[in-house]
Amino acid sequence: MRTATYFFIFLNLSLALFEEPAVYPLPFLATSVLEVLCLLVFLGRLTHFAKVTLHNVFWKDTKNICIMVAILLSLTDLGIYGVLRLYDVRSIRWSRIVRPIFLINFAESRQIRRAFRSIRNTLPEITYVFLLFMFSLLMFSLMALKLFGERNLQTAEGLPYFRNYLEIVFDLYVLVTTANSPDVMMPAFDFSSWYALFFIAFVIVNTYIFMSLFLAVVYNNYKKHLKVMPGGACG
Repeated sequence: MRTATYFFIFLNLSLALFEEPAVYPLPFLATSVLEVLCLLVFLGRLTHFAKVTLHNVFWKDTKNICIMVAILLSLTDLGIYGVLRLYDVRSIRWSRIVRPIFLINFAESRQIRRAFRSIRNTLPEITYVFLLFMFSLLMFSLMALKLFGERNLQTAEGLPYFRNYLEIVFDLYVLVTTANSPDVMMPAFDFSSWYALFFIAFVIVNTYIFMSLFLAVVYNNYKKHLKVMPGGACG
C-alpha cells in the first residue's frame, strides 16, 4: 500500500511535465485519465483508512480533510478546464498547486511532514535576517542609483545602466548569487575603475556575510526544531 501510494503521488506530481503548457505535451485526454486514476487511488486509500479508524478520530484529523478537499478541488478544476476546452476557451489548471498536499498529508509521509513542520517553524525565526538582508540590498541599490544614475552609462546592449531603482534592486539581487558577475559592473568599471570598490563592498557584505549568516540561522533553527519534535532525530 505504501509503495502504491508513493507511485501514484509521484505520477500525479509528474503530470505537470505533460500538461499544457508542458515540456513534453501529451493529449488532454491522456493526462486527464491519468489524473482521475490517481485521484481514485487517493480516494480509495482514504476510504480504506476511514474503515480501520474510529469515526470521530478520522474526521478530527486535518490531514484527511486536506486530502478530501484537494481531491474535490482537483476534480472541479479538471471538469471546468475540460468544458472550457470544448468551447475553445483558454484557461489554466490552477489545481496544480494543491498536488503537493497529497505528498505531505498521507499517513505514509510522516517523515516528509516532520521536515515540512520544521521548515514552517523555522521561517519566523529567519525573517529578521531576511529583512536585514533586504534592507542592505535596498540601501545599496539607492547608492547605486545616486552613483550611476546621472552619468548616462549604457550596458553592452545599449540599454540605460542603473537609472531605474527597481531594475537596480533586481540586478543587485542577482549579483548576490554572482550569476551576472562581472557583467553587471563592467559599464561602471569602464567609466572609472574606482567604482569597482562599490561592487566589492556589496559582494562582501551581502554575498559573504549575509548569505553565510542566513545559512547558519536556517541550519541551526531547523536542527533545533527537528530535535524537539516528537520522534525527531538529528544526525
